Amino acid sequence: MKVRTAAKRDAILFAASQLFLELGYEGASMNELVRRLGGSKATLYGYFPSKEVLFAAVVRSIATSHLSNAVMTLQKNVDREADLRQSLQRFAEDVLQILTNDDNALAVYRMVLGESGRSDVGQIFYEAGPSEAIELLGKLLSACMARGMLQARDPHVCALQLLSLVTAETNARLYQQAPAKVSKAEIKRIAERAIETFLFGQLPAR
Repeated sequence: MKVRTAAKRDAILFAASQLFLELGYEGASMNELVRRLGGSKATLYGYFPSKEVLFAAVVRSIATSHLSNAVMTLQKNVDREADLRQSLQRFAEDVLQILTNDDNALAVYRMVLGESGRSDVGQIFYEAGPSEAIELLGKLLSACMARGMLQARDPHVCALQLLSLVTAETNARLYQQAPAKVSKAEIKRIAERAIETFLFGQLPAR
């Protein structure tokens, strides 16, 4: 019985990420990945039983894990309105740091946009990160609503609106050939504007 190792899994993910970014989801194949990695198909399929499962893992490792990580950080110590504002600000900055300055994450987003209309890659991408983050974020906002910190509204919709506001000023980067890096100071300002707009519509009336 062959023993699976984290190092081997990471090596597969790295090689797969390069393959997907080079050839796209439809152009990449498990056969080509085996050729590049060496070894056997049986070993590869022992870690990832299909191209869909492999792509979802690549997406999580490169482009969407920061969303879930940022939400998990956000879930800590949100007991007062001041805590909520500060935590949402930190959440927005964490998300924006990846979306604006991680070239691999940007490349994955572009690949998904380019292929979504002709394959299941968009749904795989969504389920591998954004949907999980939105669910966690909705639960957090629901708890804040129950404590009277936010107006009682549909938490799922509010989570979608929050993420849309956070990314509103940076979405154009997906369509630019070589967008410039964004400074931490500018990321902070973008995040502040997004959170201010969100809370303006969500905080209870005084």
